[in-house]
Amino acid sequence: MSASEILNGLIHGDLPRSAEVFGPEIVLCLTVVALLLLRLFSLDRSVPPYVVALFGSLVAFTGVLAQFVYFTTFGGEVGGTPLGMGETLFKLFLLTPEGAGTAGGIFTGLLMHDAFTLFFRLGLTFFLVLVVALTVLTGIPDNEDGPDFYTLLVGSTIGMLVATTANHLLMLFLGVEMMSVPSYVMVGFLKGRRSSSEAALKYVVYGAGTAGVMLYGISLLAGLMGTADFAELGPRLAYLVEGEGVGLSNPNIVASLLAVMMVLVGLAFKLSLVPFHFWCPDAFEGAPAEVGGYLSVASKAAAFALLVRFLLAVTGGQGESLASLNLYIGIALGAIAAVSMTFGNLAAYSQTNVKRLLAYSTIAHAGYMLMAVSAMMVIVNAPASSGWSPARIQVEAARCLEGLMYYLAVYLFMNLAAFAIVALIRNQTFSEEIKDYNGLAHHSGTMTLLCVCMGIALFSLIGLPPFGGFFAKMMIFASVLNAGSIHWTMWALLAIGGLNTIFSVFYYMRVLKAMFIAPRPEESRTLAVPGILGAYVLVITLPILLTGASPLQNNLSATAHYVASVLFP
Repeated sequence: MSASEILNGLIHGDLPRSAEVFGPEIVLCLTVVALLLLRLFSLDRSVPPYVVALFGSLVAFTGVLAQFVYFTTFGGEVGGTPLGMGETLFKLFLLTPEGAGTAGGIFTGLLMHDAFTLFFRLGLTFFLVLVVALTVLTGIPDNEDGPDFYTLLVGSTIGMLVATTANHLLMLFLGVEMMSVPSYVMVGFLKGRRSSSEAALKYVVYGAGTAGVMLYGISLLAGLMGTADFAELGPRLAYLVEGEGVGLSNPNIVASLLAVMMVLVGLAFKLSLVPFHFWCPDAFEGAPAEVGGYLSVASKAAAFALLVRFLLAVTGGQGESLASLNLYIGIALGAIAAVSMTFGNLAAYSQTNVKRLLAYSTIAHAGYMLMAVSAMMVIVNAPASSGWSPARIQVEAARCLEGLMYYLAVYLFMNLAAFAIVALIRNQTFSEEIKDYNGLAHHSGTMTLLCVCMGIALFSLIGLPPFGGFFAKMMIFASVLNAGSIHWTMWALLAIGGLNTIFSVFYYMRVLKAMFIAPRPEESRTLAVPGILGAYVLVITLPILLTGASPLQNNLSATAHYVASVLFP
């Protein structure tokens, strides 16, 4: 085939539709190019790098928002009523019913476009805007390092967006590596600090090892199945394992299970699940709090979206042997969730550094969220003896994902608020130790606001009402409770989750005790906190309250339910 024929096939094939859907990612790619050109021609002294990064992030977020509204309202109308301002956005981003308005594969099926991917793309681009704004307020990075830092930040986000839309094993690996490699550098971005360099080295060594394992699993799985397309994995896996039963005597079962487990190792590393969590505490302690907040939320959201896609792909076949195999995988994920929750909460007790404490908290919350995925796998692969109808299985499985997405949406605000406050207090006290937080709540008006917002974020992380974290955790616990009628291990998982919620109260309270109860040292200097910092923290803290005790809770839940139901038609 000649080059002209290939080019003609692309132009008249799915390239126009793919480019339309992929428009926000293209904007971010152009943002990276612009940042590199700023550095190349030394224009970063006259044009602040954060301006380019913030503008590109806002345009990308607006583009995804327009696509999400367009897709969910069938081309811009709800009950025949035009959306007004939305219609202007649709025209600005050249959205069409055949493009952004239609679900399906893009770029010859390598990536997927549907409500599920749009939900995560919307959250990731919105989070990117918030993180860039935070870095502007905290002053990390400075103008000299700005182009490099924002190139890494935006580049990592592009990788996460690719991961959330992956519909092919090749894109799975590419997305994970694109979001991982820039994050290795961001962890060690504070040059001259031994802890930062050590954390980055540990992160990259562990990351390289898990990437190799994952790549081997992908090659083994593709070789066994004869395809790397997600849509074909389930049916071919079912054909491969049927007939001989589930057991170690079946070589197809052993090879397939080994391949799936190797792929899950790479995703577990990104989620900092036990026993692939080693990098997390050191990386969070050595990295700036801004980077720690970014990694704790964005990488988890992208990895969970990819995990759900991959697991549903290998579950897509028919047959008792495949269902039995996937049921065991779901139970194994539940065991990992239980260990991650318990280890993360118990290890946090002995921490004296706030970032390290929040790192172990991140491990625990990854376990909470994995409970929803475990329950989904158990429900989707319910045996015939359970008495569950196919319709009930679809409804309950969608509720599992609804709880996961609601949790991630709330987690975005409560974890970002916690890390943002740590970064802002660091700029004032030059410390991230809990003992240096003593008496901060009684210092000044803005500092008191920061401490109150920290209390709201930590109470929500615990899961106390009426904050958003309570309802998010209850939705996941309800899904696990329903899955318990299929397999008793889910009830055990629910009990462990409840106990871990109680465990977490004590180490979170240590931070608040230091802020509100412990006296401020007499020799401490006066802290002058600008009011704009308090305004930023207040803006990202209010959604924690709104998602727990306002009509926004119902709206977010309904949106999450709609998005989840797309995967279970």
